[in-house]
Amino acid sequence: MNNAMKKLLRLLPVLCLLTCLGAGCTDQSSADEQPKESEVPAETPAETEEPEVRYTIDNIRDYVVGVDEPVELADGTTRPMINFDNAATTPPLKPVMDAIDEEMKMYGSIGRGFSAKSNHSTDFFNETRQRVMRFVGADPEINTCFYVNSTTDGLNKLASALIGSKDDLVLATRMEHHADDLPWRERCNVIYAEVDEQGRIIYEDIERLLTENEGKVKYVCVTAASNVTGYITDVHRIAKMAHAHGAMIIVDGAQIVAHRQFSMKGETPEEDIDFFVFSAHKMYSPYGGGAVIGPWDVLDRHMPQFYGGGTIKIVTDYDQVYKYSPESYEAGSPNYAGVVGMSKAMDILEEVGFDAIAEHEKKLNKRLIDGLKKFDNIIIYGDSENIDDRVGVVSFNFTDINSYIIAAKLADVGGAATRRGAFCAHPYVWRLMGISDEEAASFENCIDMKTPGMIRVSFGIYNTEEEVDRFLEILGKLIDESREATMLQADADPRY
Repeated sequence: MNNAMKKLLRLLPVLCLLTCLGAGCTDQSSADEQPKESEVPAETPAETEEPEVRYTIDNIRDYVVGVDEPVELADGTTRPMINFDNAATTPPLKPVMDAIDEEMKMYGSIGRGFSAKSNHSTDFFNETRQRVMRFVGADPEINTCFYVNSTTDGLNKLASALIGSKDDLVLATRMEHHADDLPWRERCNVIYAEVDEQGRIIYEDIERLLTENEGKVKYVCVTAASNVTGYITDVHRIAKMAHAHGAMIIVDGAQIVAHRQFSMKGETPEEDIDFFVFSAHKMYSPYGGGAVIGPWDVLDRHMPQFYGGGTIKIVTDYDQVYKYSPESYEAGSPNYAGVVGMSKAMDILEEVGFDAIAEHEKKLNKRLIDGLKKFDNIIIYGDSENIDDRVGVVSFNFTDINSYIIAAKLADVGGAATRRGAFCAHPYVWRLMGISDEEAASFENCIDMKTPGMIRVSFGIYNTEEEVDRFLEILGKLIDESREATMLQADADPRY
């Protein structure tokens, strides 16, 4: 008998016992010791699946970080702040923070590591490009997405890549944020379409300038929504005009992505958007994320003036070969947390629903505007009657109160955060305030009471009508002392 057979015979009794136990062959005493059905402990809460959270416009405030965090006022008391400064930046959403914390457990170097964590992070990083393009309705067969730190960063990278000569011609509008103005005027010639008396873009002026400069305008640069008046631009209409005259369109999407559903696709191919740029910190993920979406073939023909690791195929002593887009636009180690947060924020905004967000903002705008109209000497900038084409932004002033003084009192005494100044859109603000270019040239800055400014209220998805009522109440109580302070302060120009 060989050794294998001997081992099998020795194991046979054990195998028989195991078979018997598996079939329930236990003696009666063991059976008697089994607990009765009524004695079986109920399922513990830890074993019960928690219901999935459904985010809506009605409950989203419960998921905003710091919304009820008390702040100290000038008199030493504390209360939760009314945050009406969302056009500048938004607070993070709790599920965005949670998503980042969870992903950090598997964080590894992007693109060039050899580990499970590196592979995981690289896959997530690249798959999110497709998520971004779905969010803005981009065609992945035509477009790619590269990551940036902010809208300003993205527009500067585009300008550094796309502008080849000081003689290049770009058409912008007088509504633009500095981020969609200065990168172009620093590199080439810029012409500007005007706005009307209420601050809306004059589309006919865009057509006029394109016609007068037939075939010379390379890019038309416009904002999708104003950070001063909240006006929504018909960018697809402008795209059609630009394309008819041989230009491409670049859209600053910073103020639209958290407020309205945006699609780069128009009703016809002529209305499609060529480049779209936005920041995640405007959409409840303030971790430095942002994106630029644009056509592969154009991006691959250019190179931004940002160089370093991640952009390169090979470097020799005297030569280098760069990668194609999107990698050629992403020098250095990427901001993985920003990408994770941006992805989660897009999920939540879509779940809340942009129709619900638009309706909510319209209610808040109307409630605020109607309340402001009850005050004497009020100036509300932009159209305060037809507000359907405005996101949640309202800017105002008083004819006899310095805006710096009342904005400071709103914060220090009332615990209400607004924005005061010209909002990095100086030419637009000066037009709305009736300030000439000659007068504006004498201003050193727009952060003190000696220089012009507006007070801006900008809403987030978590703000409430009760907060608007409270804000109006606070404002009403501060008007008289703010007026008196304006008269007493030598530097406080009541026009500003």
